Amino acid sequence: MVTTVKREDFCFLVVDDFSTMRRIISSLLREIGFKRIHEAENGLQALRQLELSVGSGEPIHFVLSDINMPEMNGFEMLEAIKLKPADDALRKIPVLLVTAEGRKDDIIRAAQAGACGYVVKPFNKETLADKIHLALKHRAILVE
Repeated sequence: MVTTVKREDFCFLVVDDFSTMRRIISSLLREIGFKRIHEAENGLQALRQLELSVGSGEPIHFVLSDINMPEMNGFEMLEAIKLKPADDALRKIPVLLVTAEGRKDDIIRAAQAGACGYVVKPFNKETLADKIHLALKHRAILVE
């Protein structure tokens, strides 16, 4: 069964400790046509936002996260979402990791922990749109 979400209702959470990078990614998402974008400075803040959004009338549908952050890094956050979530609904949320490092070990770790993909900085709007589209297609989520 395909889940359909209106583009104006589809919500992203952008997680990065650098506000400039959060703004860049949020701007790219807006250029792609998405308007509902939340931000968090680290994995711990992101996890709190995700837990609050589950069961609310305004769920977060997709997470784009840096890996290297203070307090809780992207891998720790990913594992908390996918491997030991407070709510099983969190497991269904696609997580795309965005990082400046393209180490093979990190890519393997991300896949094993349940990331829907991995993007190495710098990237452009087309690359980001392709990764998001692929993740949504794989999860049978249609954004209109």
